[in-house]
Amino acid sequence: MNDNRTLNTASATSWNAVYALSLAVSGLIISEFLPVSLLTPIAKDLLIAEGQAGQAISITALVAMISSLITPADTGGYDRRNVLLLLGLLQVIANFLVGFANSYVLLLTGRIILGIGLGGFWSLCVATVMRLVPSHSLPTALSVVFGAVSAATVIAAPLSSFLGIIIGWRSVFFATSGLGMIALLWQALALPSISGSKPPALRTIVLLFKRPGMLAGMMAVALVFAGYGIFFTYLRPFLETLTGVSGPHIATVLLCFSLANLAGTTLGRFPLEKDIYKTLTCCSLMMGAMVGLTVVFAYQVIAVSCLTALWGLLFGIAQIGWNMWITRTVPDEAESGGGALVATIQLGIMIGAAAGGFFYDHFGGKVNYITGSVVAVAAALTGMIAFQKQKGRADAKK
Repeated sequence: MNDNRTLNTASATSWNAVYALSLAVSGLIISEFLPVSLLTPIAKDLLIAEGQAGQAISITALVAMISSLITPADTGGYDRRNVLLLLGLLQVIANFLVGFANSYVLLLTGRIILGIGLGGFWSLCVATVMRLVPSHSLPTALSVVFGAVSAATVIAAPLSSFLGIIIGWRSVFFATSGLGMIALLWQALALPSISGSKPPALRTIVLLFKRPGMLAGMMAVALVFAGYGIFFTYLRPFLETLTGVSGPHIATVLLCFSLANLAGTTLGRFPLEKDIYKTLTCCSLMMGAMVGLTVVFAYQVIAVSCLTALWGLLFGIAQIGWNMWITRTVPDEAESGGGALVATIQLGIMIGAAAGGFFYDHFGGKVNYITGSVVAVAAALTGMIAFQKQKGRADAKK
């Protein structure tokens, strides 16, 4: 067809499409974790507990997990451009619904719609980038996309917390919806027509889990991100009720966390390249220690701020570490392995945010964080089992 464009050249048009996808990804990441820094005002406005408000994170993660698994299969025969535009539109609609929410049900409805768009978009994004640029330019293109993720992670929490004080939490969601509209328009102008490809068979994904260390490794991934769901989702109410931090100071703590997380994702490749197994194990153990020490020094602002930043640094290393691990574990099934990893991450976030909400509402912030500490240690132990199996398999081949 005349409308189809050649996708095997690194033309200016192709790179413009990559940048458009990067902005869309940024909007999705900001949207997913927006309630974290606005948890308290959302709960007060809707007359619900902080733990209930936290389920806005878990429900999005649950739906995103399901969407990431079924979207590639259900949209295999459709133009990827149209599918991505539709998924991007869901983000805009979702944030508008949350901004107008006058009940808990409407809040969750908006977050469910966001989960559909989030999981579906992520499951197609990397594969789309691979078809937009030639193979020798792929690392650069992916760094643009994941760089946008890091940037969004840095600015989302502190900026939304700060803006929430000035313009209110609803206006923050409206502004994020506006960002989604800009990204949607850019994609409509920049994305070429991209024919659908044959989706990976479900049997292929199932067989991946039979490989040495794969199942235990994925369990470790789920536990790491469950710990994230427990710790980060309920950080603001912990700071307000126990540490005594409020107002603009919360934005400062969140900014320290985000900058440290960016440092971890940027510099983490050095220890990971030296020994990925030891690095990931140590990260989980130290993350557990940081959360435990946060409970011990709960009433010390400086101590909690430093521990939060250190946790963010370690989590940043773990984020890129587990992505490196999956490419080494299933190098011949990178797309299927990547899809399984995205689903596992969302499953972990969902479980962590849901369990964290229960513990926070019924037992308080300290018990919730103690639980998070135990989960991180469990992630380290599970990861050690996975790594031992993989090392044993590698030694047997020698």
